[in-house]
Amino acid sequence: MPHRHRTLSPRLYARRPRSAAVAASAAAVSGLLIALTLGGGAAQAEPPTPPSAQEATTMLGEIDEAAEGSMDGYDRDKFPHWIDQGDNCNTREAVLKRDGEGVETGNDCYPTKGTWKSPYDGGTWTKPSDVDIDHMVPLAEAWRSGAADWTQDQRQKLANDLDIAQLLAVTDNVNQEKGDKDPAQWMPPESGYHCTYARMWIWVKHEYKLTADGAEKDALKKALGTC
Repeated sequence: MPHRHRTLSPRLYARRPRSAAVAASAAAVSGLLIALTLGGGAAQAEPPTPPSAQEATTMLGEIDEAAEGSMDGYDRDKFPHWIDQGDNCNTREAVLKRDGEGVETGNDCYPTKGTWKSPYDGGTWTKPSDVDIDHMVPLAEAWRSGAADWTQDQRQKLANDLDIAQLLAVTDNVNQEKGDKDPAQWMPPESGYHCTYARMWIWVKHEYKLTADGAEKDALKKALGTC
């Protein structure tokens, strides 16, 4: 996936209400992220904690089931990323700081040191170039699931969302294997991560009112069964 596209457009998207527990978790993570970006990396944050398996099961039932739409008109440029996040950091750099250990950066926010462990395969990397920032729900999948009808501001919000578990630092070639596949077609090689992966995927689709097809829902139910 492209790494360093920038745009300074405002992030505009009206969010759905969420549970108090999930909102508190997101707020806590946002606070840690601010500490990271403003304080030079002393604190260690993590991706936002997804809903529990029970909450995710309820959310999955609320996601509209529909066949995937076409790719007509799709272009990654219709999901502008990576946007400015303040303190000279774009979204990719903010996630690298958040998800890594011992991350140090230059004045331009690009990491000069750090270690990243990919939850998808357990791989550990010390070069940012070996790490992709994965969109949990791939942009092409989002397009086929409803984002084709969104405004560009809404698509930009999804592509840069740090408030829910839409962005993860992972091994680059594993991310490329995933491509734009949904959970019926691809799950992380690390089977112990399937529960978390399903909870994150459901959270994103539920938050953005995206649809899911029948096979996708079945795969998510199966993954939740491993929790």
